[in-house]
Amino acid sequence: MNPSASIDIDAPLDQVWAIMLDTERYGEWNPFVERAETAQPAAVGNPIVLHVVWANGSRTRSPERITALEGPTTDASGTTTARMSYVYEGLPSRLGLVRGVRHQALTQRPGGPTSYETVEEFRGPLVRLAGPGRVADGFRRHAEGLKRRAEERSPGSSQPAG
Repeated sequence: MNPSASIDIDAPLDQVWAIMLDTERYGEWNPFVERAETAQPAAVGNPIVLHVVWANGSRTRSPERITALEGPTTDASGTTTARMSYVYEGLPSRLGLVRGVRHQALTQRPGGPTSYETVEEFRGPLVRLAGPGRVADGFRRHAEGLKRRAEERSPGSSQPAG
């Protein structure tokens, strides 16, 4: 199982992307990753330590490395996209037991909301011990927090939140 979550956000993609990159302020809005330690500005190749809060309140640190930061680009149809990815580098990964790559993608078609999608590509013999279900729950909480944060900062938001 590859944990995933998606949500539509009534805010411009550039604004959502800026919130995602502002890792120093995650604690203000993100119920899943309360802190993300990385050099600023975030860059491909940088280590990033995620301070994760599980639904039951327990906490863990997840060492990762940023593997993709593709800032907003708009194609000929007017669709804008952006993507951020990082790879898990904890001990289980170094031992080849659990490997994970998280992708977060934004898409906004002309006049539409920003679609946020995230998925963790898990592999390895101990994936089930990584708790794909609790990761999916965390991704859902992360997506909902991102939506709230972006929509509260979006002037002229025309759609009701929710």
